[in-house]
Amino acid sequence: MATPIFETSIKSLPLLGRGKVRDIYAVDADKLLIVTSDRLSAFDVVLPDPIPDKGRVLVALANFWFDKLAHILPNQLTGIAPETVVAADEREQVRGRALVVKRLKPLPIEAVVRGYVIGSGWKDYQATGAICGIALPAGLKQAAKLPAPIFTPSSKADMGEHDENISFEQAQARCDALLKDALVGTGKTGAQLAEEARTAAIALYSAAAEYAASRGILIADTKFEFGIDAAGTLHLIDEALTPDSSRFWPADGYREGISPPSFDKQYVRDYLETLDWNKTPPAPKLPADVIEHTAAKYREAYERLTGKKLA
Repeated sequence: MATPIFETSIKSLPLLGRGKVRDIYAVDADKLLIVTSDRLSAFDVVLPDPIPDKGRVLVALANFWFDKLAHILPNQLTGIAPETVVAADEREQVRGRALVVKRLKPLPIEAVVRGYVIGSGWKDYQATGAICGIALPAGLKQAAKLPAPIFTPSSKADMGEHDENISFEQAQARCDALLKDALVGTGKTGAQLAEEARTAAIALYSAAAEYAASRGILIADTKFEFGIDAAGTLHLIDEALTPDSSRFWPADGYREGISPPSFDKQYVRDYLETLDWNKTPPAPKLPADVIEHTAAKYREAYERLTGKKLA
């Protein structure tokens, strides 16, 4: 197990920012170095304890999916080894946990796809019979499989803030605002770009869910992020289908009517729900057994999906 990295300290490249999990550096005008730390966020708050090997799992699994789904949509990868763009004494910080990616204009939405009624979707369905305004059949139980995957976009939260579900019309308006940027002249409308994102997200989810089921894992829901280049071509960016961005269930532990066990950070969320914490910073520290169990779940998700041991 590698030494956990909570925050990188690369000096050979300009630091552009630190997200909830990733540190972003400028390589040049066209490329970024994105380093995935072992930070864990829950309820959109970064927790004070790193999860060992988490960053390496996320990068290895994202690379697996980028390769497997490349026929559906172009992605951010450049093929450049991260070790080649940093100083020699910084290579250990990026080895196995970083990507050199294209600089793309991110869409201002989270592209969420749901295949099952769970989480906030279950709460919405109980209250309204719909999820994010999408009407669903009556009588569905918790964790029921939907007749077809649905696209339920959300806003992108800043550090310490919460993502909020938005309507498809709001997603279109956000994409329209992006396209009015003088640096992006694509000839597309916000409605067209949002529709393109919805179509791509559902196609990516459907292909991934079919493959994962063959490996004994159900993908209950997931979120994608997309970006466009100067020509307006949509790309898959950030990460894809990892335990951070998805809800993974073991097929042999699934049944309707309960919240199934999962291979993602739901274990941490469940622990935090037992505490007297208002889900705002600062977050509470995690017990050693919760950290160890979560790290094991991340590694198991990678190994089940890829059939390989983490290097």
